[in-house]
Amino acid sequence: MGWTNRARRALGAFLATGLLMTGAVHAAEPMPRLVSVTGEGEVKAQPDLAYVTLGVEARKPTLAAARAEANAAVDRLLALTRELKIDPKYVDSTQLQVRPEYNWNEKESKQVLLGYFVSRQVEVELRDLERLGPLLERAVSAGANQVGGARLDSSRRKELEREALARAVEDARLDADALARAAGVRLGPVQSLGVAGAIPFQPKFMERGMVAAAPMADAAEQSYTAAEMKFTASVSAQYELLLP
Repeated sequence: MGWTNRARRALGAFLATGLLMTGAVHAAEPMPRLVSVTGEGEVKAQPDLAYVTLGVEARKPTLAAARAEANAAVDRLLALTRELKIDPKYVDSTQLQVRPEYNWNEKESKQVLLGYFVSRQVEVELRDLERLGPLLERAVSAGANQVGGARLDSSRRKELEREALARAVEDARLDADALARAAGVRLGPVQSLGVAGAIPFQPKFMERGMVAAAPMADAAEQSYTAAEMKFTASVSAQYELLLP
């Protein structure tokens, strides 16, 4: 029994010594030399989507009259989308707002009903930008009295954003390599990599262009031109530096 206890103590001492030696070896290992960089990437592309909101507002003494005016204008806008061969699944006309409007009568100290306000919206996802000018111009003639700038987008947005990220990573690697060569060392493998800061997609809004002395009726429809869109990304990276 005594021998067994001695053997156990000896084995424990041996293991403890081994752990200490291992720790000493690890402690002696030098920390890796690192270089931290950031990279930027940008991709340009032509938009191929447009989101258009066409609003109709009506104010009348009675609710029925205001509704009738707004609904008639929306019917004309829907007819316009069919005329332009826009798929109905990309047209939403469900937005509605109704409210009474009052004026304060100081003499009688009470509110007086002036009439009713009715607002409707037609939202269109346009997948053919050739129809954008005709849609915006003719919508006004059809009764839309609230028309904002078209919000432009790309159906390849995720693909383009990833391409911008890839370019940002390459930009970071080139910067790290330049720093390593300037310091007289070699660039090692990447140790960490991440998005440096979220750069949200910025939709582009297109306003009506200017046409001087257009002799043709559809000249205004042709004055809507879409410029390139930019997709940007930023990354941060750490690379190991190796001695030559």
